[in-house]
Amino acid sequence: MTKAHMPAPQLRGPSDHEVREQIIEAATECFGRYGYVKTTVSDLANAIGFSKAYIYKFFDSKQAIGEVICANRLGTILAAVEASVAGVPAASEKLRRMFRALVEAGNYLFSQDRQLYDIAATSAAESWPSVVAYQDRLRGLILQILREGREAGEFERKTPLDEAANAIYLVMRPYINPLQLQHNLDNAAEASNQLSSLILRSLAP
Repeated sequence: MTKAHMPAPQLRGPSDHEVREQIIEAATECFGRYGYVKTTVSDLANAIGFSKAYIYKFFDSKQAIGEVICANRLGTILAAVEASVAGVPAASEKLRRMFRALVEAGNYLFSQDRQLYDIAATSAAESWPSVVAYQDRLRGLILQILREGREAGEFERKTPLDEAANAIYLVMRPYINPLQLQHNLDNAAEASNQLSSLILRSLAP
């Protein structure tokens, strides 16, 4: 006689997902209070009440935790940028709004989320995967707007598309990259308007 299959006992306590979220929330608070560089995994363990070994079951390093927080912050910025251009018919206005949204997001990150800016600066300096993905997404959005502008007859068609998109990204970069942003905040709003106008004049057919 075969034995009846017995269901596996259900584990009690928080799921892996819940534990990961708990670690991320505690890390966000600690990094926000003390800064990313000064916070250790031991600090996080003490804040949550876990052992370091337990945290390492879910994240293999402090950077791995920082990556998640950084990706979340950059995802919020991307969502704001994409919302700013959604439903806007003219490609030229999309570029203006995109630049403005990036400057506003950078200002907020630097002035209101100052300690978490530390993570952004570190991630930019070390080219974390989350930052590379963010930069690629922004380049992709610029490329998409350029295509729309060319199809609508708003923009010139002589310059290779990739070259034009990369040039626009480089103009925007001082207001996107946290390492450069801190030196360009005083006149960021005015500069973004002037640079947007310059970009659009260069794109005119």
